[in-house]
Amino acid sequence: MIKPDKEQVFSISNEQQFGEAALQVFHFQAEHNAIYSRFVVGLGIDVANVTSVEQIPFLPIEFFKAHNVISVDAEPQITFTSSGTTGMITSSHHVSDVSWYEESFRRAFELFYGDIKQYTVLALLPAYLEREGSSLIYMAQDMIEQSGNVDSGFYLYNHEDLYQTLLKQQSAGKPTILIGVTFALLDFTDNYQLNFPELIVMETGGMKGRRKEMIREELHDTLCAGFGVKYIHSEYGMTELLSQAYSKGEGIFNCPPWMRIVTRDTNDPLSLVGVGKTGGVNIIDLANINSCAFIATQDLGKIYPDGSFEILGRFDNSDIRGCNLLVS
Repeated sequence: MIKPDKEQVFSISNEQQFGEAALQVFHFQAEHNAIYSRFVVGLGIDVANVTSVEQIPFLPIEFFKAHNVISVDAEPQITFTSSGTTGMITSSHHVSDVSWYEESFRRAFELFYGDIKQYTVLALLPAYLEREGSSLIYMAQDMIEQSGNVDSGFYLYNHEDLYQTLLKQQSAGKPTILIGVTFALLDFTDNYQLNFPELIVMETGGMKGRRKEMIREELHDTLCAGFGVKYIHSEYGMTELLSQAYSKGEGIFNCPPWMRIVTRDTNDPLSLVGVGKTGGVNIIDLANINSCAFIATQDLGKIYPDGSFEILGRFDNSDIRGCNLLVS
């Protein structure tokens, strides 16, 4: 089976095109990805009989902790690793062609927010900057560079510098995005208050053990008050994916056209549940072309009739980690 190329994946504009590409990717990965192939065979699935997206099995995300989930004919160009507390087994995502990741996050950002060059991009990501292999840092670095703005940049714990930069952008009337890990945004608002209603505050989730967990409503109310904004935006992604979904407020996410969320029965991982019902979150990420595009996460969520979705929490026995894994 010939896998789709970038043009086919990133030009998807309707359900038929998505379904055709998803089946192509499935048959390619079932043949060329050794780990996924063994998983599919182990389920007793005859690959030739999979003729609809609903029949495609989803690889448990835990496989990325113990296996190299990559096509047998591909060598990793870069390896992204998940964060974790001491002693926690982390995931590794071996990416054979990082241009797929760049294409995915650049196109998705433009789809939801427009041309990156119109923004000042500020990144408050201390936990991610302090380790190697973060896919979020890779994306933020590219966004900072693509913005072409001398004021764009990373911040660690230098909150006073960030505060002054935000005041400067507000005074200049410059559209500004602040991408921040949750605990760092809260730390900032403990000491600084803004009234910057035009600012886009995009939290990526994660207390990283630095602060107590908060329900989404409480967190967003606190951040809205601290930055003087009406809504808190969010990014939903993870190490094992090459695509992200975005929320422009109230925790409701939308996917780019090459990504889909489906929910599974919490008691039967091979059965899907319908719209409006809480279930385990399965993700189809067609940008994950040389890894696995069909991943069963440890998140709990609900899909709405328009295809948007909400993350409601995590399975009790799963690691607390990653981007936007808040309990609401």
